[in-house]
Amino acid sequence: MIDPGHIRKRVEEDLFLQGEAVNRQVLKRRRLGTIWRGIFFGAAALAILILAILLLKIIGDANGYVAEESQVPARELVLGYNRDRVLGAPNIALAGEDDAALAAGVAADVNGIALLPYAFYQAQAGALKLVAVEGNRPSAEAVAAGDYPAARPLLLYSSPDVLADQPQVLAFLLYYLAHADEVVAQIGYFPAEAERIAAQAADIAASLDLEALPAIDPAEFEGDITIAGSSSVFPLTRAMADRFIADGFRGTFELSSTGTTAGFRAFCIDKDRELDIVNASREALTSEISACRANQRPLQEVLVASDALAVVVNPANTFVEDVRLNQLVDLFTTAETWAAVDESWPGEVVNRYIPSADSGTLDFFVETIFTETALTDLPYEALVGLYQANVSAGRCRAVEYEQRFFADRIVCDTEERFQAMCSSDAPRAACTLGPRDEASMVQLIEADIVKPTVLRTWNMWESLFNRDEILLAASAEFPAADVYFRRWLTWDFLISPQSSYPEIAGVRTAILGTLWVVGIAVVFSFPLGVGAAIYLEEYASKTSRLNQIIQTNINNLAGVPSIIYGLLGLAVFVRALEIFTSGSFFGLADPSVANGRTILSAGLTLGLLGLPVIIISSQEAIRAVPSSLRQASYGLGATRWQTVRSHVLPNALGGILTGVILSMSRIIGETAPLVVIGASTFITTDPTGPFSKFTTLPSQIYQWTARPQDTFRDIAATAIIVLLLLLFLLNATAIYLRGRFGRRIG
Repeated sequence: MIDPGHIRKRVEEDLFLQGEAVNRQVLKRRRLGTIWRGIFFGAAALAILILAILLLKIIGDANGYVAEESQVPARELVLGYNRDRVLGAPNIALAGEDDAALAAGVAADVNGIALLPYAFYQAQAGALKLVAVEGNRPSAEAVAAGDYPAARPLLLYSSPDVLADQPQVLAFLLYYLAHADEVVAQIGYFPAEAERIAAQAADIAASLDLEALPAIDPAEFEGDITIAGSSSVFPLTRAMADRFIADGFRGTFELSSTGTTAGFRAFCIDKDRELDIVNASREALTSEISACRANQRPLQEVLVASDALAVVVNPANTFVEDVRLNQLVDLFTTAETWAAVDESWPGEVVNRYIPSADSGTLDFFVETIFTETALTDLPYEALVGLYQANVSAGRCRAVEYEQRFFADRIVCDTEERFQAMCSSDAPRAACTLGPRDEASMVQLIEADIVKPTVLRTWNMWESLFNRDEILLAASAEFPAADVYFRRWLTWDFLISPQSSYPEIAGVRTAILGTLWVVGIAVVFSFPLGVGAAIYLEEYASKTSRLNQIIQTNINNLAGVPSIIYGLLGLAVFVRALEIFTSGSFFGLADPSVANGRTILSAGLTLGLLGLPVIIISSQEAIRAVPSSLRQASYGLGATRWQTVRSHVLPNALGGILTGVILSMSRIIGETAPLVVIGASTFITTDPTGPFSKFTTLPSQIYQWTARPQDTFRDIAATAIIVLLLLLFLLNATAIYLRGRFGRRIG
């Protein structure tokens, strides 16, 4: 109670401000309050701004254009698989590069069917019947409109070095571009657009650092020109060579029809320096472009005409008029009779006349018509076959010993050796694990065969505002690479395990490890922390020296650096209690991690880390319960424990769970303690229990950010987003349960 006499005395002694002095004092305090309010507001705004910039940086790094190149592109693996399906089909009457021979074979075979360049169909149109595909027959109009599904480019490939060193080759190429439209229709193909021809001439000039291309007079040139490749382009190139000679060229041509694939092999891989130009009936594959660059023969592409791949049968075939794409696939792969494709057709055997394995026509047909375009489209047995065919026997055997491919057979070793390994003192994981699934096989192929490499990345903001510049620079710097906008945060990223290749790495193992560790930490620290808080607030003497020391140390432990907890966990859980934390005591130890560096050790260590926060928060929540509640309970005859259980804890539950949420938020982001106790830096197997080896999202992020490649930093940014989302999800779940549980008790 305020003593009026004391106040009167201070007034008499003039100790209180009066008059104008009071106003000045009030204004001064208001100004001071305004200043501090501005400081606090500015600090909060600055913190929000910094957080927003950080989030924008993380989001920017997790999205954007990438230039990616693979050692063996997945597209080519699928292409090879489908090519083998065609080449291995039953009833192949003839396979070769001679399209005229294929046409003649069908003309003489009532049950024959073939794929031919349109020019070769026209050459024997009277002896062949043209089949419509999806309701369209090949024509210049259908090709130009994009209605015919089997339209393809006809191309020439050379190298800027060849064009610069051999003027006769450059002259012929420019002559070809200028006059091809004059003979294309005569051969049976469709001319390229004039704008495309002009643009290609400009590209050639740019590649040779020429301001303008010279006018071509064949009579001014001499020398040899060697051309090989596609049998489809061969008649057009031969006609252009004849015209070039007729117009005065004083050299010689050596032309051969070897197939597109063989032409690229000679030019890019075999380094045939005599070969100047490759005829191609398909675009160069990524592996061919890379091989040419590796051998200092970068490719210069020139489109000279278009073709429509014709599906032909014998004129006596009256039932095949129009085929769908899926029927076309069956006709050239699995169907042994016509009736197997369409029940209304007769049961006669289908005789196939197909291009050879080196043919660009076959590659184009397979890539355009077949629906299997990605590894995920292939059946499981095909994936296993691809893997076995493209890795060494030792690698295949090692992978199968980790996890077998089939439950009923061994692929890369003998059944006897596999069983002997399983019966030995050190059996491998495959002896107990089930077989792989399609998803794991795709990941294995990508890691061991495809081996994608991101050559350069651009963040999201660069990609949005400088798109054209990025695409132009990437096409010049990485001509063999796929340039596309990539979102690193995808479902595949969430469900894929870690990999040494950032392009296919994921966080599944890290997410599972994080959930295991956080779950064990909360289960360990929650009852212990709440129990300690109940003791200190409801049972312990406030005047006891021992209890005061305990309380002081709890407050101090809340501020101890986390790495100290890591050292404590290493000494106690990993080493002193190794027999328990490794699972050896229970007979559940994993042979690969029987040293205490397990999920259980990590969870217990982080449980200790979060324990002080739970204790302090629970104490505050219990302390906030009105004493009148306790007194009323005691007055009704309840014991102290009954009072705590039935009245104190239900009313303090909201604050207690808030402490758990704060503790969990700290636990989930810790890295240092886990590094000390032995979190794995590289692990691809999922944790299966508390005695498994592990990694967590923070550890994964730390490991990725330490790598020198930009791509690892991109996926680290994506993992940060995943960690934030996981933290938000766990906190939201805890808040929901707190509210729901609190209402139920109320």
